[in-house]
Amino acid sequence: MAGASTDDAAKRGKAMTSIAFIGLGNMGGPMAGNLVKAGHTVSAFDLAQSSKDAAAELGVGIAGSAKEAVAEADIVVTMLPAGKHVLSVWADILPSVKPGALLIDSSTIDVESARKAHALAAEHGCLSLDAPVSGGVGGAKGATLTFMVGGADEAFALGGPILKAMGRRIVHCGDAGNGQAAKICNNMILGISMIGVSEAFVLAEKLGLSHQALFDVASTSSGQCWSLTTYCPVPGPVPTSPANNEYKPGFASALMLKDLKLSQEAAQAAGASTPLGAAAAQLYGIHNAWGEGGADFSAIIHLLRGRNLS
Repeated sequence: MAGASTDDAAKRGKAMTSIAFIGLGNMGGPMAGNLVKAGHTVSAFDLAQSSKDAAAELGVGIAGSAKEAVAEADIVVTMLPAGKHVLSVWADILPSVKPGALLIDSSTIDVESARKAHALAAEHGCLSLDAPVSGGVGGAKGATLTFMVGGADEAFALGGPILKAMGRRIVHCGDAGNGQAAKICNNMILGISMIGVSEAFVLAEKLGLSHQALFDVASTSSGQCWSLTTYCPVPGPVPTSPANNEYKPGFASALMLKDLKLSQEAAQAAGASTPLGAAAAQLYGIHNAWGEGGADFSAIIHLLRGRNLS
């Protein structure tokens, strides 16, 4: 296996059509459905019956257990809440996984757990990738996700065709764990920038400047950023942003808090100074405690409009 060329691995990746998918939540279910649309045979499992039912409606085969799902699979994809869940599930299923299979974890977890998962796979003679995603539920449904991928070149060549069935952009970020590193750095930027954009709109409101006027200026000048032009936190300027749909989440505030906490854990472990990341984590912590953890993360603007932040 280790001596296979990248070209050989790519050819083998195209031939691998038997896929197991563990974790069929808001993201995992649509992702598994897109693998079915791409012509793959998918056997999946989730603890929640409602998630299994929703995936079955997309043509996903439902197995009786995670071990049953992976038994005949050439590729195993997991999408789970946290590092402890990934390590537990991988430890449980790996004895049932075929030798030489490829395991892909698309959960967003801490870098240390991701590297432990890679080590578990290697102990069982399997290749592995950490491949967290960006793009939210809309991206999962539309197969437009961005995958940030960590792992060996051979594993990336095998996994690329599978990831392309679920996403639009696939970026190989380097060795084991680097996909998770890229994800938490990206989302730290996102959390900080959304707070900055929200603060600017709150200030504009106090100064009598309309939302549209600020948007027209900032979106075409030095204040331009994704949090403004795609996910504007006020209704009106960007009709597709959650602000125009009662802040129903594309990416929930609770998930942003999770990622910001991961960024701070990583910063502490690496000895990196991230004062704005720390402040963003604190603000999203308050936002969640306030009761808007299930709202889109752009709803942070509600907190910034004058609620007590102490």
